[in-house]
Amino acid sequence: MATIREIIKDIQNEVGGKELLPDRAAELLNQLAALLGNINQEIRQRDFEYSTVLLSYLQSEQKATHAKIKAECSLEFLAKREARDTKELALEMIRSLKYYLQAKRDELQTTKYQK
Repeated sequence: MATIREIIKDIQNEVGGKELLPDRAAELLNQLAALLGNINQEIRQRDFEYSTVLLSYLQSEQKATHAKIKAECSLEFLAKREARDTKELALEMIRSLKYYLQAKRDELQTTKYQK
């Protein structure tokens, strides 16, 4: 089964790879919107895991800045950033597809009135 990031990467490749038909663009838009809930759930989980790591460093370090630097070198921090970047990418593609569909709608209206 594909991960959320793999699904979004596939959508990104399809959107960037060729001219989309409006129906397909709408399908991809719906798919991305549906994935946002899963992405938010992943972000919550990754935030919690990172917070746990940060707390452990805060308890063992004398300076909070040192604890934060150590925590930001952890795999949990990397996973947290990856989850947030995935959401940002999904939102940007949603905006892009909405703009694309609006442009196609406008194009259709323009050609309809020119006939």
